[in-house]
Amino acid sequence: MFSVIIKNATIIDPNSPYNSLTKDILIKDGTIIKIENDISDKDTDQISKENLHICPGLFDFSVDFPEPGNEQKETLQSGYKSSISGGFTGIGLQPTKNPSRDQKADILYCINAAKKLGIKVIPYGAISKDLQGKQLSEMYDMYNSGALAFSDNMSPVKHGGLFSRAVLYAKNFNGLIISFPYDNSIVPNGQINEGIVSTQLGLEGIPDLSEEIMLNRDLSINKYHQGKLHFNIISSKNSVDTIKDAKNNQSTISCGTSIYHLLFDDQQLDGFNAQFKILPPFRRKLDRDALLEGVKNGVIDVITSYHQPNEEEVNNVEFSIAPFGIIGTQITFPLALTYLLDYLGLEKIIQCMSINPRTILQCEVPIIKEGHKVDITLFDPNKKWKYNKENNNSKSENTPLFGTELKGFVHGTLIGSIYHQNLPID
Repeated sequence: MFSVIIKNATIIDPNSPYNSLTKDILIKDGTIIKIENDISDKDTDQISKENLHICPGLFDFSVDFPEPGNEQKETLQSGYKSSISGGFTGIGLQPTKNPSRDQKADILYCINAAKKLGIKVIPYGAISKDLQGKQLSEMYDMYNSGALAFSDNMSPVKHGGLFSRAVLYAKNFNGLIISFPYDNSIVPNGQINEGIVSTQLGLEGIPDLSEEIMLNRDLSINKYHQGKLHFNIISSKNSVDTIKDAKNNQSTISCGTSIYHLLFDDQQLDGFNAQFKILPPFRRKLDRDALLEGVKNGVIDVITSYHQPNEEEVNNVEFSIAPFGIIGTQITFPLALTYLLDYLGLEKIIQCMSINPRTILQCEVPIIKEGHKVDITLFDPNKKWKYNKENNNSKSENTPLFGTELKGFVHGTLIGSIYHQNLPID
């Protein structure tokens, strides 16, 4: 029998009657048995940390672990372990490209690989066969196997008719369609945001228009069918404004952005640092400010790591041929605690990184309450540590943030009877 007492933990859970209170929590066999001021049992192990906080286990809405096909970037096992070390007890796994996850067996493979690791995996099924945007995948079979949502990842469905059929078909079994709003035909070789910085650097710019065309198309299609639609990564002020208006008459739409789009703008690209190359690109400061305001006022529902690993050989090249993507599962929550805590507050961060992602996917939302299943992230919002190559748990190293001092340390996760404890980092 697994039993443990979490001592003197400040509970951060808007759904819990103990929210913001410091309590002891008795756990037995994966269930919260008792929450009181002081629980003593000399025969029960204890988890005791200075300034310990707990929240419902974090959920990373959009990660890319490209197995099979590109295990040199990240395997499922390495990706899952990196996610757990970052405090995530659940992840939304984007389809791989070669081969794509477009059938039942692909979904089951991902779920089975996560067993005994202490993480809940929801693999997203591909919307189209081979992510080609020409023929619908076996969506219903994948849904029955555990794929609650469908995405073509960074290969947005260009054919409006196919996207329309996908929304309508998924509506029949309450599936979620995830849109990546980007029309690359506007600027096929775009590198960074179109603006002053792109002009100064002589790089082909990607305008807001490329995002907004697809955003408006998909909103119109979803409004017609009354389906369920999530925009994975939005990057511009215009997108925030458009979705804010759309939410007034469409209750089944949601959206997210990455931790990096909340922290950086296109000024970071001055100097041709390919480690900051991401799609959609970092836009102007006013866009970043609008994204932050969108999170604060509830227009943006989800903050994700948007973890996209790339091996050094393909990343350490000149800017124009470097791939898009930054790793992030391990540091997304600490980054939010370091840079967004004063602006958003701890409850809003937990809402966007734990509760909202599961609500959108219609998963069970963990609650820190007696009688509920254990799904908890343990952390210290003030503990400082430095992120570097030596403590990086991803298989890839494509990040501009090695050497960054962070404020906010994840002590571990507890899901069911599996306790993952991170080693202390000085």
